[in-house]
Amino acid sequence: MQELRKTTCNRDCPDACSIVATVEDGRVVRLGGDPDHPITRGFLCYRTSRFLETQYSPERLTTPLLRKGGELTPVSWEEALDTAAERLLTIRRESGPAAIFHYRSGGSLGMLTGIADAFFARFGPVTVKRGDICSGAGDAAQLTDFGEEDSHDLADLRSARHILLWGKNVFTSSPHTLPVLREAKARGAELVLIDPVHHRTASLCGAFYQPRPGGDFALAMAVARVLFDEGWADPRAADYCDHLDAFRALARRSSVAAWCREADVPERAAVDLARRLAERPTAILVGWGMGRRTSGGAIVRALDALGAVSGNLGIPGGGVSFYFKRRRAFDLSPFEGERPAPRTVCEPLLGREVLGMSDPPIRAVWVTAGNPVAMLPESDTVAEALRTREFVVVVDSFLTDTARVAHLVLPTTTLLEADDVIGAYGHHYLGVATPVVPPPAGVKGDLEIMQALARRVGLGGALDGSARDWKRRVTEPKLAPLGITLETLERGPVRNPLAPKVLFEDRKFPTPSGRVNLITEAPEERVDPGASEFPLLLMALSTEKSQSSQWARPQHGPAVVTVHPDAAGGVPDGGACRITSRVGAMTALIRHDPAQRRDVALLPKGGHLRDGRCANALITARTTDIGEGGALYEERVRIEPIDLPAPLP
Repeated sequence: MQELRKTTCNRDCPDACSIVATVEDGRVVRLGGDPDHPITRGFLCYRTSRFLETQYSPERLTTPLLRKGGELTPVSWEEALDTAAERLLTIRRESGPAAIFHYRSGGSLGMLTGIADAFFARFGPVTVKRGDICSGAGDAAQLTDFGEEDSHDLADLRSARHILLWGKNVFTSSPHTLPVLREAKARGAELVLIDPVHHRTASLCGAFYQPRPGGDFALAMAVARVLFDEGWADPRAADYCDHLDAFRALARRSSVAAWCREADVPERAAVDLARRLAERPTAILVGWGMGRRTSGGAIVRALDALGAVSGNLGIPGGGVSFYFKRRRAFDLSPFEGERPAPRTVCEPLLGREVLGMSDPPIRAVWVTAGNPVAMLPESDTVAEALRTREFVVVVDSFLTDTARVAHLVLPTTTLLEADDVIGAYGHHYLGVATPVVPPPAGVKGDLEIMQALARRVGLGGALDGSARDWKRRVTEPKLAPLGITLETLERGPVRNPLAPKVLFEDRKFPTPSGRVNLITEAPEERVDPGASEFPLLLMALSTEKSQSSQWARPQHGPAVVTVHPDAAGGVPDGGACRITSRVGAMTALIRHDPAQRRDVALLPKGGHLRDGRCANALITARTTDIGEGGALYEERVRIEPIDLPAPLP
């Protein structure tokens, strides 16, 4: 007999889809999107619709693994947790809690993954990470400019006259925005894509501009100059913007033609974009890729300024959307400690900093919801940093690149077994993750793991409570006064009542002055003296086939690098090549695409290091101008032809 059960996807994706699972004889046999959810609308992305192959993969871990004699060996949970407790207690006693580093990433966006934070805050506090590999620059930019980081209601796009998709590939990164964009088009909105990469989103747009990688700041300045020169800026901008004269002077530092030459776009692009901003309401949807440059914060700040001076802040159909504040509805104070962490590790520089720390050195690392070897730059350095620690614990469902260098691997639940509450960063709806099937025997969730460990290290019942108790603790302090309980969320999707429909509608901003803080300086020019030796900029892009390093289906053979035919170094379409950077090299197959710029090489994000498909093994660890994000799109590479060995008969 079949039964339909609902849950919410907890993976690192803005859409946080509501899933309908068909369960038969205790096994999930089908996944679909919830037709009753206002964002999911009955469909799932490629990645999640094929998740059953992952859920029931024979490679899934169902028993703890402890390194003995150099090999990861199956052990009981008792031995695994006793070992973890003994090693953590010994290291804390001998070197202090700063010698322990807890790294938590976004492999699960459920609020209850914070239980690991709660444990280490009470056990230490220990060393934790700072910065954000994905969004650090953009986060810092919007907080600097607006004092807040949120967006209009997603449905507000239907009120827009123009929508600028600036560096945003909605087909891959937020497919459930597509129906809203199509509805906006049906109402007369005009869509424009601005992106150095040609991708499917261009098919949705009436205009497409393809600046050089990193040319977005110059293009934004050209647009700003047109706004000022043509008298198209909001005449009331001085009422709610600080530094308006300085921003105007910055835009007028160069001519429109000079700014456009720097951006490598025609002047008509700047005029067209300025006109669209002036014909408000115009919404700017900001992709995260631009922030992954050394000037990433300045680029996002420039787009914030365009939205402000053109009068598109605080009005229906306007706004500059980078992020939806997914934690706004939740009280996360139960996961916090009484004292701050003794020190931090910058996430994009994790490998180098862990290797270099002393007094005390990092002796133990605990990894929650992450695969840093695959997902952080200089993958080999990250692997070496972990491999040389005394004790590394990874909590995961699979033997990832990171788990392979661990001393202890603890098998945990998947998205179909999660028991949690979830906020989205692509819309304002709240969701509940309810296990549609129990985990396999031998698998435990984060809550159960940390509670068992807490009892072993002397924390007693500090983390006690069922998953339902913890869900209530984080949801009801803020939501119950508004009439929303855990039971309300369990009955169906609820829009966060604390999120505005139109952000900054009163044109008041939670900055120190209460006004928009406009950018006044251009980013520092960065000249690469080795550009002739490495002529292409490497961009490792999100793909519909994987959620970070979680691939919908196993990958085989070399990765595929996409380039313009003129940039292929003579390698034919489908031919083999070596991609070489200053820090590494990898084998790949070439795909020719004449729609791409001649100065970029495109690889899929999230490839596994063990398979020779990891783009991060080619990328130097460096940070963005603000926010300590990862400047992942600054690596230059060259392509050389090679001959692959013939397969064995």
